[in-house]
Amino acid sequence: MAGAETHHILPLPAFDRPVRLLIVVAPYYLDIAENLVRGARAVAEAAGAQVERVDVPGALEVPSAIAMAARMADYDGFVALGCVIRGETTHYDTVCNDSSRALSLMGLEGVCIGNGILTVENRAQAEVRADPDGQNKGGGAAAAALHLVALSRRWSRKTKGIGFRPTGEPFRIAGEQGGKDTA
Repeated sequence: MAGAETHHILPLPAFDRPVRLLIVVAPYYLDIAENLVRGARAVAEAAGAQVERVDVPGALEVPSAIAMAARMADYDGFVALGCVIRGETTHYDTVCNDSSRALSLMGLEGVCIGNGILTVENRAQAEVRADPDGQNKGGGAAAAALHLVALSRRWSRKTKGIGFRPTGEPFRIAGEQGGKDTA
């Protein structure tokens, strides 16, 4: 059981300029969603981040809203929050897999996202995970987004040359020496 385990938690990153996070929430289970948001806000505020919130109908709409905001708005990172509780049909699998996959694909494209969409078997599991004084998965999602923003800022300062050529080294075509073709 994960609740009995201890985990290492990275300290929150420090920022030299303000961070803007958008929390995108599916409040289908309102009490659980509000606890997730409370945890996310507390962690974001502890790192000095500015936070805005938007609500969407369900977990499947969370990635769409984040994708739109990533294209059309000015946020550094995103926190995806919601809860999917297993029901009697396979809809649970579709919602869990598709929302997670969409968020992961955006992450692979460089969008800084903390995924706090709970996927649980029952309400009791969701309540424990959402509780800011318990497992605080909303806070964990905000922390994940902040860590990715910090990495993004760190790496965006670097410039890449062509291929793996160190910056400042002259570019040479195969067969050339000293800028002159030897072939």
